[in-house]
Amino acid sequence: MTTSSALSILAASPYSGYAYAYPHKTAYRPLCPPVPLSDVWQTEPRDALFCYVHIPFCEMRCGFCNLLTAARPPAAMVNAYLDSLQRQADAVMSAVAGASFARFAVGGGTPTYLSSAQLQRLLSLLRGVGIDPQQVPGSVETSPATVTRERLAVLRDAGVARISIGVQTFCEQESRKLGRRQSRHLVETAVHAIAATGFPCVNIDLMYGGEDQTLLSWTQTVQQAIDANPDEVYLYPLYVRPMTGLWKQRHQWDDQRMTAYRAARDLLRERDFEQLSMRMFRRSPAGDQAEPEYCCQRDGMIGLGCGARSYTRSLHYATEYAVGRAGVLGLIDAYIATSDAEFARVSHGIRLNRDEQVRRFVIKSLLRAPGIDRRLYREAFETDVLEDLPQLGELVDAGWAEARDSRIVLTA
Repeated sequence: MTTSSALSILAASPYSGYAYAYPHKTAYRPLCPPVPLSDVWQTEPRDALFCYVHIPFCEMRCGFCNLLTAARPPAAMVNAYLDSLQRQADAVMSAVAGASFARFAVGGGTPTYLSSAQLQRLLSLLRGVGIDPQQVPGSVETSPATVTRERLAVLRDAGVARISIGVQTFCEQESRKLGRRQSRHLVETAVHAIAATGFPCVNIDLMYGGEDQTLLSWTQTVQQAIDANPDEVYLYPLYVRPMTGLWKQRHQWDDQRMTAYRAARDLLRERDFEQLSMRMFRRSPAGDQAEPEYCCQRDGMIGLGCGARSYTRSLHYATEYAVGRAGVLGLIDAYIATSDAEFARVSHGIRLNRDEQVRRFVIKSLLRAPGIDRRLYREAFETDVLEDLPQLGELVDAGWAEARDSRIVLTA
């Protein structure tokens, strides 16, 4: 892959060029021989890491979902998974001595699929690796069907700063078309319960581009989300990915994603939301969430759990990945059976040479409102980004970006 073609990801069809992370997880391969974790992190900065914990369980699997998650798993599997998660955390922290965390997130799957007692156990695990939610800002994902007052109270009492609920749409017909069985009443009840709990930052995820969605129904969903008074709103385009429920239907429809995106963007801006990326809109700074210490282009991430990715500057790694239920359950079983010694080694990932690190830095930067910080780039690579990537000038010439003294930013 050339650097020029890497930039084309930004303009590619969403079905072929979705760049949520770079390199994509499908680029990961077995590492032979496995590398000790202590060696992986030996020369890496460890004073402002991000910790991500993956809970691969849900009450249902949505038609668009290609995440590593199992719907309605056996109860014994959930408890065994938490046992192994604790063992992995112990092994990782023993190997990565001196690690401290600036941020954390718990995702999935649906973390609030866990019971209140299991959530308490998860929070205890976080404290064991040095993450006190009262001191370290963190986020937990939830879904309308798993929101209960008891679960919310556990998270809020622990000090969790941000909760993110995947609503997608307030329209029941559109939910059914997305392969997501939820009533409007269920969604509204969950959103109101979260608001009443008093989290410092509440996010609502919405999705556009689904079958039978109209511009009117979409803007009504966005307006209802705004009326719920969240601190943040994320707008996600629908992508139909291999092995998902919608992909298996082999059904095509005429969607108006760019029209929907622009309408929602304009509506959110009119309601005093600041656009921080194509997907993220924030009404106002939510505590110190507004200026995170963690920098995704520079600082590392430690992932815990089956499918959780970890990042250093030169190595990205994770367990193997699957979407189908049989494959997911097989990987979870393998994770549960992993020995403590195996948890202290890296066996599946991708090494990043300088060119790949440059690509990642540029893609991760351009997709956010602040754009490419040329000073930060020079600190990382000892050159100017326009010297390394003169084709960025094509974005400027096309009116897609602006080149400033200190930054290169995408236009609206």
